[in-house]
Amino acid sequence: MAFDAFALILAMLALGKLFARLRVLPANTTEVLNGVVLYLCLPASVLIYVPRLQLNLSLLGLMLTPWLLAGVTVLAVLALRRPLRLRREEHAALLLCVGLSNSSFIGYPMVRALLGEAALPYAVVYDQFGTFVLLSSFGLYVLARYGGETPPSLRQTLLRMARFPPLWALAFALTLMPAQPPAWIASGLQHLADAMLPLVMLAVGFSIQLRLPREELKPLAAGLLLKLLLLPALAWPLSWALGLRGQALQANVLESAMPTMITAAALAISHRLAPRLAAALVGYGILLSLATLPAWAWLLGAFV
Repeated sequence: MAFDAFALILAMLALGKLFARLRVLPANTTEVLNGVVLYLCLPASVLIYVPRLQLNLSLLGLMLTPWLLAGVTVLAVLALRRPLRLRREEHAALLLCVGLSNSSFIGYPMVRALLGEAALPYAVVYDQFGTFVLLSSFGLYVLARYGGETPPSLRQTLLRMARFPPLWALAFALTLMPAQPPAWIASGLQHLADAMLPLVMLAVGFSIQLRLPREELKPLAAGLLLKLLLLPALAWPLSWALGLRGQALQANVLESAMPTMITAAALAISHRLAPRLAAALVGYGILLSLATLPAWAWLLGAFV
């Protein structure tokens, strides 16, 4: 399963890059594909896996981990500000692109490929109750503070969260969706969920940017080191301390090892917060994660 998933990832990345070079698709292809994933594929995954969860206090560690790692990111980026001579916009880009993981678009299919389908519900908890709320609060605050806007009010933050389609799916999954829906519904949802990986990788390949000025190479290297190696290494003992064991621990660490959230980078770019650095963190992060994620999965399988 893992080999098939990685072969598909590489193929779709290559096709996306090829289509971009040949200009056979519209310029807004990435936006359209991400919209399909956001409004169809991601909610379908939530509707499939959330009803299977037995929500209890043992899952609290999965919800807390993204927040604790975001706190570590704030401290780490602050400590690197002077040694790396970070500009204000670079500081903001690192906060967003290191502090927020791609725990859904890439996280769901990669957890499924590397750990198995039984681990997916834990990935959903990590993403929906952790990363998503973090994006809607911490992420918006960073954009407001460094993007020249006034900080969002609590009401504005809640409204933005309410407009997020997977949240609607989450509310339905927690209240009305049966764990075993009729076969035709389950089959349709599964097809939509399975389409997420190729669509996301095609969009990434279409928009990926790997060139960067020399002065931004140090922030890029620091961001990738934190995102792909140091934070997941910290997530491992943190998971133990939070009482996670077995597949829950494995999913928690692997989700923490995911590359930069594409949405976070897109928001940084739209607010002119070191756009080249943000794009490079996404591009290089995804490519490097093709090696680091299997390595983390192997370590987890060997020692957990």
